Amino acid sequence: MREFSSDLPERPVGPYTHSRPLPPYRGILAVDAKDFTGRPAIEHEDVSRAVPALLETALARAELRDLWDDRRFPASTGDGYVFGFDPARMPFVIHPLLFTLQEVLADYNVLSHGALPIRLRASLHIGPLPDTGDEFGGNGTARNDTHRLLDSRPVKAVLASHKENVTHVAAILSGRCYEDAVAGGYTGRHPDHFVEVAATVDGKPFSQRAWIYVPQPSGPLYEEPANAGAIAPAVPGAAPAPANEGGKVRQVRNSAPNGNINIGTVHGGQSVGNHHVAGDHVEGNKAGRVRGYQGDQVRGDKYQGRR
Repeated sequence: MREFSSDLPERPVGPYTHSRPLPPYRGILAVDAKDFTGRPAIEHEDVSRAVPALLETALARAELRDLWDDRRFPASTGDGYVFGFDPARMPFVIHPLLFTLQEVLADYNVLSHGALPIRLRASLHIGPLPDTGDEFGGNGTARNDTHRLLDSRPVKAVLASHKENVTHVAAILSGRCYEDAVAGGYTGRHPDHFVEVAATVDGKPFSQRAWIYVPQPSGPLYEEPANAGAIAPAVPGAAPAPANEGGKVRQVRNSAPNGNINIGTVHGGQSVGNHHVAGDHVEGNKAGRVRGYQGDQVRGDKYQGRR
């Protein structure tokens, strides 16, 4: 009888080799201090210690202390902090935790007398992550995407554009997080509090649909286009659009015979005027974020009296 060796090769562990159970799903919260690298080096350790302490205080004040006590794969990122939690608690992390964190930071920044003011970006995501309970746990695509969202252009732009003495927290939610917790009606905040954005990271091959939430806004919540800085297609008679640093268009002035042309996405102010046209006459500035059709609607004969 032929003998078979018991020294069989180990079962392959690489991807796509065999089926296996998904890791447990976890909610993930990551926060990052604004302008950390621009601070003097002597302040870095103090900020690194303050961020998790502020999170712990906010969780306790929001009656979510158990999330801190039971946090999974917690880690300091130097200028921030990240940990996993039961995804069933995600609606409570969105609200009231983010609003409470805003209040805790407001109190802290007043008491700091400007010495160590801290403003935080926060990102929230849900996904499968291995939870081994050791220092290597919690690594995976969902964790990586959480940090990409935290570094994305929209949430950085919002926090930078809001008043530093009023807005201390700006958050970004992944599409899955928003759909499950907010759109599903489980969070104590109406969907109108959230703004959809295209989350991109400079220098990284990352682009995802996400949602901005600012508990205490003090400025406009603009939707940043995925192709920010791209040059609009040429239109006959259109003057070139000036751009500021970073390639964002501040003002667009297009002209065409006998009417207005309105193309692309406009940030800032836009001057619009109709001359020699029967119908609506608009002068002044159209500013802010505009949804839907933008332009003049003329009923009847636009060229009445000119033929």
